[in-house]
Amino acid sequence: MPSNYRLAAMDIQKSLSVDLVVCLVVGVVAVVLVRSGWTWWRLKHIPGPFPACVTNLHRIGWVHTGRAHLILQDAHRKYGEVVRIGPNMVSFSNPDAIPAVYPMRPGIPKVVDLPMGDFYATLRPYTRSGGALHAVFNTTEEDILKQIKTPIAPLFNISNTVTFEPLVDEVLECIHDRFDQAFCATEQVMDMGQWLQFFAFDVMGTMTFSKRYGFLDQGKDVGGTLGTIIDFMRTSAPVTTNLSLLFLCPDRILRKNIVADILRQAIRPTPSLSILSFVAQAIKEKTQKLETEKYSTILNNHAHTDFLTRFIQLQKDNPKIPPWAPTAWTFSNVIAGSDSVGTIMRTMLFNLLVYPHTLAKLRQELENANPTRPFPRYSEVRDLPYLDACVLEASRVHPPFALPFERVVPKGGLTVLGHYLPEGTVIGGSPYVVNRDRNTFGDDAEFWRPERWLEGDGAHKRHLEASMLTFGAGRRVCLGRHVGILEIKKLLPFLVLTYDMRVIDKEKFQVENSWFFVQKGFYAQIQKRHD
Repeated sequence: MPSNYRLAAMDIQKSLSVDLVVCLVVGVVAVVLVRSGWTWWRLKHIPGPFPACVTNLHRIGWVHTGRAHLILQDAHRKYGEVVRIGPNMVSFSNPDAIPAVYPMRPGIPKVVDLPMGDFYATLRPYTRSGGALHAVFNTTEEDILKQIKTPIAPLFNISNTVTFEPLVDEVLECIHDRFDQAFCATEQVMDMGQWLQFFAFDVMGTMTFSKRYGFLDQGKDVGGTLGTIIDFMRTSAPVTTNLSLLFLCPDRILRKNIVADILRQAIRPTPSLSILSFVAQAIKEKTQKLETEKYSTILNNHAHTDFLTRFIQLQKDNPKIPPWAPTAWTFSNVIAGSDSVGTIMRTMLFNLLVYPHTLAKLRQELENANPTRPFPRYSEVRDLPYLDACVLEASRVHPPFALPFERVVPKGGLTVLGHYLPEGTVIGGSPYVVNRDRNTFGDDAEFWRPERWLEGDGAHKRHLEASMLTFGAGRRVCLGRHVGILEIKKLLPFLVLTYDMRVIDKEKFQVENSWFFVQKGFYAQIQKRHD
């Protein structure tokens, strides 16, 4: 009898175990179905591709193609100016939505730890010792933003930016020598796009650390820094598509925890960790140098004071600034301060060469201005109308960032372009898509035409500028935009006045969207101009 009881008990236990598993599976399926149904119902009035109702997997596919900007643009052409691209994600293409989605005053916060909206958190580098690093461009917490943005904002205003001009001139001297020796004398075909990127990085290296990275001197990607940044963006971009597993964030599961980090480092070092190591070493060396010299003596000579020195001094003078802030500021300079500027430089020069009538107009304007040769002063070229139009057109045609800048709809909901979005909906505009809105920029918005910025009065130009998302909008507009404009308006006039240039094969120019635009295939020949 006892054995029969034991057998019966085991059968009951086995049956209960099976029932428990079945219940768990049914429960999980029920939760998924209810959640999917609820999410679908909330935004059922917003048109979009069918998969967007239930999953974000198609968006991961978009990113992996490197053509997410073009696919999103096609979706807007098919479904309209407000399109559902994920279960809880809406994209807009009309610049008229910018003031509502990106207000100047607090209203719509960046995505803050919502299950389906952790876009910016994916762009935070991670270390086991320090966790995820917040920076001005990736933090979603207003108190942290105030802590780290307010102290450095004055460093990036227009008046302070000009103090870096002597440092830009140092790098211009270097690229001038390299172009003359390596390419003018030999008529060798050059990867112009790569050399422009080298210039942008060496300028930011000089501004940040008082020394060039060495890209121009060596004519190569020193230490694999450029490749490391591209890898960082390629690994981050797919996760920014808001893929979620029930109520869990895949960025935390797959990347930002100790176990995942150990496994990943064993297979392949994390790109962001390599950059952070470089930044940490630079801060250590700079701090040691400053400790042996007088801070005041260095800081009084603004023309030769780099960003890192000022970052360290800010943290030293204000104990309320977190100790990791100089690392965050420097990381931002390395990641975003060079690659984004390089994109606009390549876009501008490539299109000037492909559309020679615009190059002729710019060259004539520069010659009429008769600036200092070979390196025009910023004050001499800053306000030239056609040069300004070319810079604006380049930043419109190929903005450095090409995935939507996401925000979360606050309590009470929000109406965007006549479409009501309930609380918690993630909404954003892609700079590439918004910058090519035909109702705003004309039927030729797909094409390079700097003249569009000179048509109409000043109010019309200001309207067009406010309709671009190249540098963000509202309270989170890019801090470093004035630094980038300084670099571009120093380099391009020098190139246009000094060299005759031609593109070898414009069809080889390719663009990959990995959050940053990666441009390849800009090959050219140059010769010295003789007036």
